[in-house]
Amino acid sequence: MSKQDHILTVEVLDQDGSTFTLREICERGECHAEFVIKLVDYGIIAPLEDSPEARQWEFDIAALSRLRKAQRLQRDLKMNLPGLAMSLELLDEVEEMRREVTRLNQRIRQLMGE
Repeated sequence: MSKQDHILTVEVLDQDGSTFTLREICERGECHAEFVIKLVDYGIIAPLEDSPEARQWEFDIAALSRLRKAQRLQRDLKMNLPGLAMSLELLDEVEEMRREVTRLNQRIRQLMGE
């Protein structure tokens, strides 16, 4: 990457602690409940609390964001569910590493007196 390239990372924060039922997350994600249930089965998204009945599930804003990311990957790259699960896990790891590199770079600058 050249010095002119920039990586923009956006973190979704929900200070209100909004939650969404299965129906609401389907409405906001513009998808069928079956798709959300499959995402939960593959560990791609998770309800806030384990419940055997899908109608009782509640999701947070991070799950909605991850649902939309999964939809984009599936639409753009024609990925199946196992591929989505692996890709999202790898993307999470990359994100975590970027944050760590940023933190370490800031620490180096502090130690060097910049």
